[in-house]
Amino acid sequence: MNDIIIVTGGAGFIGSNFVLSWIANTSSEVVNLDALTYAGNRKNLLSLDRDSRHSLVKGDIRDTALVTSLFRTHKPRAIVHFAAESHVDRSITGPDAFVQTNVVGTFSLLQAAKTYWETLDADEKSKFRFLHVSTDEVYGTLKPEDPAFSETTAYAPNSPYAASKAASDHFVRAYFHTYGLPVLTTNCSNNYGPYQFPEKLIPLMILNALEGKALPVYGDGLNVRDWLYVEDHCSAIRAVLEKGRLGETYNIGGSSERTNIEVVHAICDILDELQPNKALGSRRNLISYVQDRPGHDRRYAIDARKIASELSWQPQQQFEGGIRKTVEWFLQNMDWVNDVRSGAYQQWIELNYAERLSL
Repeated sequence: MNDIIIVTGGAGFIGSNFVLSWIANTSSEVVNLDALTYAGNRKNLLSLDRDSRHSLVKGDIRDTALVTSLFRTHKPRAIVHFAAESHVDRSITGPDAFVQTNVVGTFSLLQAAKTYWETLDADEKSKFRFLHVSTDEVYGTLKPEDPAFSETTAYAPNSPYAASKAASDHFVRAYFHTYGLPVLTTNCSNNYGPYQFPEKLIPLMILNALEGKALPVYGDGLNVRDWLYVEDHCSAIRAVLEKGRLGETYNIGGSSERTNIEVVHAICDILDELQPNKALGSRRNLISYVQDRPGHDRRYAIDARKIASELSWQPQQQFEGGIRKTVEWFLQNMDWVNDVRSGAYQQWIELNYAERLSL
């Protein structure tokens, strides 16, 4: 076994941030397996082009022969599994891809990891880890007065995306209890930060507001999310991988509950300060309330006391500072933005928002 980890989905938003932070904070190597679909972007990792500790492999986690070859060749001490279809709106219009990647893909990865793990000697077996990155959406929705999601909250997924992630979580748990595979699971709240694909709420609002386009806010805008700066998420995953108890789940939150409309207002105000536009006036005027999406969960909130007490982890970035850093990053990286906003992306935005904006 070598001082190498395999990261799946490491060219996506959270995955690429994790790979960058891993290389910056450790001395070990990363083999990065990514299918490089619409949300995976080699340019997220340009700073590692000449770093021999990072290698990017284009491939699908369902490709058992490829994954088995990577295990056999590199003999990793851990696998950190980010690869997933993750956009709720896309899961509503095309749920089949979510079943294939999130459920079948995770199952295939578990099978390959189990086969590899069984070839290790006792000492290597005890050191190996399979860390599965999941979401708070598996827990369903909360009322305003409900306590935050804990690791013992019953699963109640309300979207095809959440259902697919719940299924993958259950498979990971089953491989620990049935086969003894040394797994760890993390369930995080909504991430934001650099390299986030522009279909998600925060980058979509930043870029539309910058260009003077309508800012489509679902329903009454009062849906609540706990916002987690992506660098904090990455540090939490490193802590779980290093010190987490086998078979356990750790909820990771940002301690930053905000309504969607509060998030949009913050973005508008920061852009008005950093890039004022007299013709537009206040960018809050661009807000357009649109038809809510089906099954839209009202509130998510994370109880992160377990990871704090067991692993001494807490988020370092408060929302006000994190959202400003995020806006500034997008303003400074418009070449990256223009590159990822392909024709396929524009077609998706048209499909998802055009009818809603006309209401």
